[in-house]
Amino acid sequence: MDISAFSDDNFDTKAWINDILKNAETQDKKENYTTSLVMKLQLCVQQVNSALEDTSQQILMSLPKIIRDTKNLHQEAAILKEKMAAVRSEIVKIEQDTGKSINTIEKLDTIKNELNLAKQGLHESDNWTILVNDLEEVFDSKNIENISTKIIGMQRSLQLLVNVSDYEDRKLQLEGLKNRLEAIASPAIVQAFTSSNTEQSSMFVRIFKSMGRLPQLLKYYHKCQKDVLLKKWRNQLEIEQDESVTQWIHNFYGIMLSNWHTQQKWFNQVFVNQNSCESFVEIYTDVLTSLDPTLNECIDAALKQVEDKLNFLFEIKQITQQFAANLIDVINQSPGGKLAHDKCLMLLQAVYNHLITYTSKYAAYEQAHLMKKLSTINCMKDELTDTIQALGLSIPQVIDIARDAKKRCQQITENCGYCGLIIALRAFLLSYADQYRVALRQIDRSKKQEEDWGTFQLCLSLLQNTGEVLLNLQQLEKDLTGTILETNQNKEEFEYKYLLLSASDRKEFESLVRCVTEGTQLSLLDHVNTEFNKLCSDIHHTTYQVVFAPISVQLDVVQSPKTWSQFANSSIHNSDLPDYSFSPQEYITQIGQYLMTLPQHLEPFLFRDNPSLTCALKAVDQEYSTAGEIEGALAHVFLKFIARRTCQGFCERILSIFELSQPASRQLAHDIGYLENVLQDLGISLGENLQQLATLLKLPNDQYHSGSTGCSARYVAAVRQMRNITSN
Repeated sequence: MDISAFSDDNFDTKAWINDILKNAETQDKKENYTTSLVMKLQLCVQQVNSALEDTSQQILMSLPKIIRDTKNLHQEAAILKEKMAAVRSEIVKIEQDTGKSINTIEKLDTIKNELNLAKQGLHESDNWTILVNDLEEVFDSKNIENISTKIIGMQRSLQLLVNVSDYEDRKLQLEGLKNRLEAIASPAIVQAFTSSNTEQSSMFVRIFKSMGRLPQLLKYYHKCQKDVLLKKWRNQLEIEQDESVTQWIHNFYGIMLSNWHTQQKWFNQVFVNQNSCESFVEIYTDVLTSLDPTLNECIDAALKQVEDKLNFLFEIKQITQQFAANLIDVINQSPGGKLAHDKCLMLLQAVYNHLITYTSKYAAYEQAHLMKKLSTINCMKDELTDTIQALGLSIPQVIDIARDAKKRCQQITENCGYCGLIIALRAFLLSYADQYRVALRQIDRSKKQEEDWGTFQLCLSLLQNTGEVLLNLQQLEKDLTGTILETNQNKEEFEYKYLLLSASDRKEFESLVRCVTEGTQLSLLDHVNTEFNKLCSDIHHTTYQVVFAPISVQLDVVQSPKTWSQFANSSIHNSDLPDYSFSPQEYITQIGQYLMTLPQHLEPFLFRDNPSLTCALKAVDQEYSTAGEIEGALAHVFLKFIARRTCQGFCERILSIFELSQPASRQLAHDIGYLENVLQDLGISLGENLQQLATLLKLPNDQYHSGSTGCSARYVAAVRQMRNITSN
């Protein structure tokens, strides 16, 4: 039977019994099977017990032998320890006995080495003299290889003559001989490098490397490559005289890229184990800064002839940017192309160097372009109505021109010309504001001293146009600020501000970015916003004058003596008739009727959602800003301004009256009461000054002194004087 299950750590007795008894189908079979199983288990137990007893007997019999072996091993270890101590004492004794002899041997060996060096030095010194004598004859033959062999031999000799007294003199002598060899070889070196002769160039590399002058040979290669490329530039200008400057630059950049690929392969064959990318970065940097004529001279000459200067500069920048990208790709794909950041920056600065001048002048170019665009938008028409309508229609066009300028700034200067862009936009938008000034002056000249709702509507239309400009300026400024923040966050490996800006311009640009990011500069177009805010105030003032002019004419009646002389001979005393017996005079009814019609003229503009006019009015006065968002709130503020000025003007004219009879005084008080009723219908309260005057005018003569308590002393005195009430 299989008893392997008993060795399982998780053995379950019940589960094992149930599993064994599954095979017995009937009850009889189960009993027989169980009996058989018990017998088998008993036999297994007996076998296990027997095996355990045998194993125990064997272990007990082997224990004496194990103990004896352990004792023997312990004795052998003690003997080994004694022998090791004896050996150690012998080694110490030998060191003490032979120490002096070993020191003597070391000294003798040092003396031997010094003698060998002295012997070798004498030999090399003799060899140096022989080589120096032979060199003069070899120099006469001008055989570069033979000369180099002799000089290399002298160089090896000199390495062993470090301790001779005239070492420095010999070193200078060797350098002089190397210089003579270099002078003799220089024409052949230039010829080999210029013609790309691999065999000859490799020979010179081997010679100069052996002499320790490989950097000088790399300088020869640098100069040869520079001369070749500069010559190609001059030849290209002569051949392609009929081509445009952009084509010249594009073609020359193509020549430089092709030359890089060709020369790099040749360089790696000749200058083994030298970094070709570093050498070519230095060569191309030197070439780009040494072009004759310079790129700036060529571009300046072309700029005088082209009409669209900004588009021309954009083409130049695109060509330059593509060339720079191609160079970086070539460097990255070259073996060992991972150059230091400063090396790549040096090359890119040379590539972009000619654009620095035009980035610095970007403000002037952009401003000229914007002014030219603005000149095509002529809003000044023969009719004032047409002028204001044209100004309204011009707003989207003007804002689009400004947004195009923003886009050009990114294309031409990679947003590094933002300081110049803001200067240009300010000049452009301020010039555009001048057209609004002209329209406002035309309105001022057309004002009348009578009711003129046509001019009033023109004023509100112009104010609405100005508000629309302000709204668009706010959005434009958000876009400008957002672009600066985005430019500051998206920092590439080589920031364009180090490529397209001079040191002073870069400082100015960084100051602008810092102001925007730190929030210290609230407005990029501050002058423009100030100008349009002032325009809103001036237009609002003119609108107010147009509306108030008819009221002012009617109020002038108040200070006329004829107005009140008709009451001078009246036999009716003020105490004889009640207040309702008086009727308002024509001047005040005219003012009242005019004020009541004012809301219907304001309705097309201020009683509906009009964001542009709302923006303009909020720029005029804080009271408009706090008016709330309910319908008609702004119109109510405007009515309050007119009512306030009406009350003030009425008050001033009353105080200028020379004399009032008692009936005239009551009539004037009734006129004031009529105005109060009109203003109440408009939801406006009468001014406190007029309320005091009305109170003083209605007081009977005998109650004047007691009833005037609490009123302004100035008003009390003025009314008393015009009513001829004696002072107590």
